[in-house]
Amino acid sequence: MAEKERGLTYAQAGVDIDAGNRMVDLIKPLVRATARPGADAEIGGFGGLFDLKRVGYKDPILVAANDGVGTKVKIAIETGRHDTIGIDLVAMSVNDLVVQGAEPLFFLDYYACGKLEPEVGAAVVAGISIGCRQAGCALIGGETAEMPGLYSGEDYDLAGFAVGAVERGEVLPRADIAEGDVIIGLASSGVHSNGYSLVRKVVAKSGLPWTAPAPFAPEVSLGEAILEPTRIYVKSCLAAIRETKAVKGFAHITGGGFPDNIPRVLPKSTGARIDLSKVKAPPVFKWLADVGNIAEREMLRTFNCGIGMIVVVAPKDVGAVSAAFTKAGETVSTIGTVIKADGEERVVYDGVLDLKL
Repeated sequence: MAEKERGLTYAQAGVDIDAGNRMVDLIKPLVRATARPGADAEIGGFGGLFDLKRVGYKDPILVAANDGVGTKVKIAIETGRHDTIGIDLVAMSVNDLVVQGAEPLFFLDYYACGKLEPEVGAAVVAGISIGCRQAGCALIGGETAEMPGLYSGEDYDLAGFAVGAVERGEVLPRADIAEGDVIIGLASSGVHSNGYSLVRKVVAKSGLPWTAPAPFAPEVSLGEAILEPTRIYVKSCLAAIRETKAVKGFAHITGGGFPDNIPRVLPKSTGARIDLSKVKAPPVFKWLADVGNIAEREMLRTFNCGIGMIVVVAPKDVGAVSAAFTKAGETVSTIGTVIKADGEERVVYDGVLDLKL
């Protein structure tokens, strides 16, 4: 009898276990570089371990956040630049943690693709490692999923999960935010990781390839400029909290911009009055608004427009808090005040956003 024909293999179905193992080998040193008290940042087990006792909290509350990078990942794929998208992934979660006064402790990532290219995956994790080090948290685990048929070609997607801690009596926002408090803005590094479906539409309308010099930053390519990674505010925010004891609240300016994010940290009977003449929009936003013919209100609800984080403080503490952020390397501006607001429109504007090229 003829030898029975060999059956199908997982590799023939499009999943290469050996490639996954190669990627693990490539990323092990990147993961180890994020070790911190409480985690040795070793991978290979079924779950990541973190020793909360070693951090020194007395009565901690854990805070968790997860996010992705949206269609910004599509630009990373199209340009072949995979080394910074991981920074964005970390930033989107850890910036949300520090808004509640929490110190990020550890991070886990999820990388899904149609065909695993270990070198591409390792480049992504290299960015994640950089982001974790910027935030002071350990990368203690993750998952790589190769799913042919669900993702095509070189496509991949990312998700990230961060956990932090804050002492029970120090959770933000504080309950004493009130009318007359001052809103301070911390400058963004660019578009960060929101609004990229509109960004890609504007770039398509411009007719420029990703390799062309960026019209708003001709020293770099358009792809490189648009992929500028999200600023991570963790260390500066924690420093300001601890040094001044005066921060009442933060708002991370992500999807929904000013009108959707600022009210999330304000008491229900209050809102914000923002002086748009104090908001310095970087050139990338001016170019997007010009080429896309995007209205000011649409810009303010889609993008951060130059302010990646806002800080709420009492008027008497503006100087000390601003100085603490400046010392920590942030570009600081006073952009508004907390006001009474009973209606649906809780963010109102004075002045005009400078979007002229």
